[in-house]
Amino acid sequence: MASETHMPAPVCLIENTNGKLAVNPEALKILSAITQPLVVVAIVGLYRTGKSYLMNKLAGKKKGFSLGSTVQSHTKGIWMWCVPHPEKADHTLVLLDTEGLGDVEKGDNQNDSWIFALAILLSSTFVYNSMGTINQQAMDQLHYVTELSDRIRAKSSPDANEVEDSADFISFFPDFVWTLRDFSLNLEANGQSITEDEYLENSLKLKKVTNQKDENFNLPRLCIRKFFPKKKCFIFDRPTHRKKLGQLETLHDDELDSDFVQQATVFCSYIFNSSKVKTLPGGIEVNGPRLENLVLTYVNAISSGGLPCMENAVLALAQIENSAAVKKAIALYDEQMAQKVQLPTETLQELLDLHRASEKEAIEVFIKNSFKDVDHLFQKELAAQLEKKQEDFCKQNMKASSDRCSALLKDIFSPLEEDIKQGIYSKPGGYRLFIQKMQELKKKYLQEPRKGIQSEEILQTYLESKEAVTETILQTDQTLTEKEKEIEEQRVKAESAEATRKMLEEMQIKNQQMMEQKEKSYQEHVKQLTEKMDKERAQLMAEQDRVLSLKLQEQAQLLKEGFKRESEQLHKEIQNLQNNMRRRKRCVLS
Repeated sequence: MASETHMPAPVCLIENTNGKLAVNPEALKILSAITQPLVVVAIVGLYRTGKSYLMNKLAGKKKGFSLGSTVQSHTKGIWMWCVPHPEKADHTLVLLDTEGLGDVEKGDNQNDSWIFALAILLSSTFVYNSMGTINQQAMDQLHYVTELSDRIRAKSSPDANEVEDSADFISFFPDFVWTLRDFSLNLEANGQSITEDEYLENSLKLKKVTNQKDENFNLPRLCIRKFFPKKKCFIFDRPTHRKKLGQLETLHDDELDSDFVQQATVFCSYIFNSSKVKTLPGGIEVNGPRLENLVLTYVNAISSGGLPCMENAVLALAQIENSAAVKKAIALYDEQMAQKVQLPTETLQELLDLHRASEKEAIEVFIKNSFKDVDHLFQKELAAQLEKKQEDFCKQNMKASSDRCSALLKDIFSPLEEDIKQGIYSKPGGYRLFIQKMQELKKKYLQEPRKGIQSEEILQTYLESKEAVTETILQTDQTLTEKEKEIEEQRVKAESAEATRKMLEEMQIKNQQMMEQKEKSYQEHVKQLTEKMDKERAQLMAEQDRVLSLKLQEQAQLLKEGFKRESEQLHKEIQNLQNNMRRRKRCVLS
């Protein structure tokens, strides 16, 4: 979808029918056409809490996502609206509105958990929308966050203890925004005014554990703190009188509570300016086709009874894109060679130089468009295809040269052939006339341009085919003595031997050039791959540094709050992360 393409209304991305999830092909078709990076904002929350209204505000529309005006849940599954990003040029804002959690008509908590998990997996900013204040009831309603480690896998093969480190989740989890609707309290703590974010942080403080009730109190708070290091909170007054809530789609801002209008504006501004592009581990930006494949991979995993796995999803995506990257690289190579090469080339080196320049650009295209090429299988495939292309060009070059040289010889030497048939040289003194004519015609042939690499070989083959004729004319020339004929025979043999030696020498040079080209091709692949691996390694280390910093901050906060046991547990995760980082650094140095 080009930036100017208009998507007038949302479409259902993931249908939820009778507890079964299915992907809507119409929505996938829309995604497949979006080449721009995506900022993906998903909203979840209990049904009838005003989620769709906020998403319509982000879309810049009054209508779009269904608001509903009754106690029934309107949105089913996950709905998608792709709009041009209002602040980031050449970016697309993807809004995902999910069906209300806790719908009494559905009665399927597991289905809600999958909707919640998919919203986490697909978004770069995750908005949790609830009514009133952050109290224990609100936390209990957010129990889905405590189930995430049972619903999502970061790696296909976790550590031996089968417990995944929260660092694995932090690397791809979205930023967390809690929106509180119809908020009626004063933002104060201990007699002092506090910000919305401070209110959220205070609400996430833990209790000293003395019983199971305290454990239950802490669990959702710990999960939010561990999985979502970047957190934001927004409060909203009631937008209008309760009786008018069903008319929100038609009301103008001046008919709404002014504080609510201002709060909605601040919320939208934050989302537009602070929400990141959806990225995969390794800093891989997600565009439409990538999000399309992620949706398919995750929903298929759930439908087959498995768990959505980020590592598997990325590898599946890499398979598709790396295969396409090979085709794209080969297509560029073919295009470049078609523009540059005119067969036959004068020398083999000329052809090899053209191949190397086109090959370099092809490798660059592959490197740019590929990622997670495990064991470099796709790059090896590209190398094999490029080598085959080079071999084909060399064969074509030889044939083009042979054909041109053969045609030239036929054209240049046809008068001589006719004279031989007429017996012009079968008379006294004819041999010298014959040799003189042969030398003239050879000179004319050699002066012709762009004969290619078969020039000498084709000429020599032709001359060898005339050896019997030459010998006959020599022996029948009565003006020559036996001694002169003997000397002439020796001269012809020496000339032929020299030509053969020269041909063998040229063949060795060509073989050497081919070997050197193979080494240069290998080095070009290694050079570009090394540069890419260095960038990816730097990106990975930066990600791990960020995660480590966040974990250290959380550990310090836990210690400050007096939770030594939780801090020690986090210390183990920090040590594990630091060990992994040290191992990677050693791999770089070795």
